[in-house]
Amino acid sequence: MGLIAELKDLVKSARERDPAAVSTLEILFTYSGVHAVINHRIAHWLYKRRVSFIPRWISQFSKFLTGIEIHPGAKIGKGFFIDHGMGVVIGETSEIGDGVTLYQGVTLGGTGKEKGKRHPTIGNNVVISAGAKVLGSIEIGNDVIIGAGAVVINSVPDRCTVVGVPGRIVKIGGEKVLSDEFHRMNLPDPISDILSDCCARIDFLEKELKKIKKEKR
Repeated sequence: MGLIAELKDLVKSARERDPAAVSTLEILFTYSGVHAVINHRIAHWLYKRRVSFIPRWISQFSKFLTGIEIHPGAKIGKGFFIDHGMGVVIGETSEIGDGVTLYQGVTLGGTGKEKGKRHPTIGNNVVISAGAKVLGSIEIGNDVIIGAGAVVINSVPDRCTVVGVPGRIVKIGGEKVLSDEFHRMNLPDPISDILSDCCARIDFLEKELKKIKKEKR
């Protein structure tokens, strides 16, 4: 994607997803998320060509200017939009699909345990709300919504809504998921199962004893 096409894509994304957007000029000159993405495109282009030092310098200088840290190695699709953006961190092996929106304080990070691919893969048209943390080499499906402050450490299928710490799915395809209390009420009861087995065993032994007594008579 050329520079003009990239700028048009960024402006379009801001207009579609930020009701406060007034004009193209305002978006290009005042939106820190737009500036961070432009800087990242340059840094990533250099990173892919194995240019040393400069991509990381651009990344860190961009963080100083915008408050948004995107590692040059991160792969980001079209239509990406960071709203406000202060405190956003995107790790080196993160992969982000098309039409993704991040809000301030979002982290796409690692857990400190992995090597190689250690950051999340985000699908298309995903919204990650303020303060959410998506950690580890996990996959977030298409059309997923992650609520504010959620901590997601497991993969999420398409069209789900995730909230809480740790993140749990509360909607699938717009339909509410049954509560944890309901699931607990319907879980197998191991004690009841053991008692049933014991009763069955006792019945069997009693029948065998009766047979033995009859044979002795």
